[in-house]
Amino acid sequence: MKQLRLILGDQLNSDHTWFDTVDDNTLYVMMEIKQETCYVLHHAQKLIAIFAAMRAFKDALLAQAHQVIYLSIADPSNTHDFEQNLNKLIKQNKVERFAYQAPDEYRVDELMSAFVNNLNIPHEMFSTEHFLTKRDEASNFFAGKKWVMERFYRHMRTKHKILLDEKQKPVGGQWNYDKENRKKWSGKPAAQEDTRPLHDHSELWSEITSQNIGTMGNPSAEAFRWPVNRTESLAVLDYFINYNLVNFGAYQDAMHTGNFRLFHSLISFSLNVKMLSPAEVIAKAEQAYVDKGYPLPAVEGFIRQILGWREFVRGFYWSHMPEMGEANYFDQDKPLPSWFWDGDTKMNCLKHSIKQSLDHAYAHHIQRLMVIGNFALLMGVNPHAVHQWYLGIYIDAFEWVEMPNTLSMSQYVDGGLLATKPYVSSASYISKMSNYCGDCSYSSKTRVGKNACPFNSLYWNFFQKQKEKLTNNPRLGIVNMQLEKMSDEDKEAIRYQASLYISDAENL
Repeated sequence: MKQLRLILGDQLNSDHTWFDTVDDNTLYVMMEIKQETCYVLHHAQKLIAIFAAMRAFKDALLAQAHQVIYLSIADPSNTHDFEQNLNKLIKQNKVERFAYQAPDEYRVDELMSAFVNNLNIPHEMFSTEHFLTKRDEASNFFAGKKWVMERFYRHMRTKHKILLDEKQKPVGGQWNYDKENRKKWSGKPAAQEDTRPLHDHSELWSEITSQNIGTMGNPSAEAFRWPVNRTESLAVLDYFINYNLVNFGAYQDAMHTGNFRLFHSLISFSLNVKMLSPAEVIAKAEQAYVDKGYPLPAVEGFIRQILGWREFVRGFYWSHMPEMGEANYFDQDKPLPSWFWDGDTKMNCLKHSIKQSLDHAYAHHIQRLMVIGNFALLMGVNPHAVHQWYLGIYIDAFEWVEMPNTLSMSQYVDGGLLATKPYVSSASYISKMSNYCGDCSYSSKTRVGKNACPFNSLYWNFFQKQKEKLTNNPRLGIVNMQLEKMSDEDKEAIRYQASLYISDAENL
């Protein structure tokens, strides 16, 4: 029986059991289609990376004697539509059975469900064999309870026996060392050089541009540094484990104009397209603790991101779709300032974070949450415009992981189902964790006045404006108390200053 198996661009798992056996009656199909490039405006490097990784995966399958049909972005026979391409291939190849792996995104899952429901041949959906939990595992764990990542993380540590002692208790006596991982970086210890592979993808970029596909950011097609196959991904992971993990924990929240990556792993793209598995990443980090004696806060902090947050967020996504994609708790409706597409702002923190994102298709979690997302929430930007920008600009942004982080965590669209409070701050936090404020046009220490940092008045204006919705939040007691102590004159001055910034957002 001839069968056709679909492999999506984020399903590049070479260890999948599909590939254990070579069968001449099994055809694999991979396709680069405009349907997937144009639903948001993507960073050029994101499209290059996904297509280059798909092509490398196709070559690896062919080298193993698997049969592969590959529709490139410029292939004249490519209809640029999943359904049309698949129906044509099924007919041309007299396919009698169709199979696909479970999509990670709700949008694609709905699309594939509709497609197979109209098929007149047998079909089956398989696991991607990547995640450490099933789609509904977290939802079942939290049935009738508040979603709290720490509870889920401890459950996962226990279930998978990670960083446990002989009594099945957490090594070191604590589950979480986050409070020890908040140091500012001033240049020491020295950050390691960037040893990621260097590629020339100018021909692929020419193919993409020939199809009139809109993109943002710097393509870096002739000096492309993201890993695009499993061998390269493993090398990036091993380099991080050997040289950067030791300092990762202490400086994971730090930001600095002199180094965009500091001690971060830069493996999230490889993980999210499944060139690496979470299990092997966690195992290598834990082994480094055992063999090299790395600081427990560094190793635990890194493992928590993979074993805890990544799996937790995925479960939250599948439990709260499609409602999450429509929520807007604060009814925010302002547009994104145009400088989100060029970084041309006088605010140093946003200039560096956005330009870095445009140059590298990357920013770490604090830049995304406490600089860019923080500003958008305080300004009253439509959260769904923020979501589309994040989904497009970051190389590791796939909806299952990006949407909960952006909408529920950063923009608080669900009123606290995921985040226990809005993640906003004044300039003091940014100054504490970075060197951004030192040579900024604005003063981080003043709330009102000509050169007052916008974050300061916007922060207190936000809590005045949203007082009714936030006054009973137990984690905001100090904020609400400080607000109550302010004089009416100070509150009015803050509101006025914030209104100037909000009305003139294009010129900040």
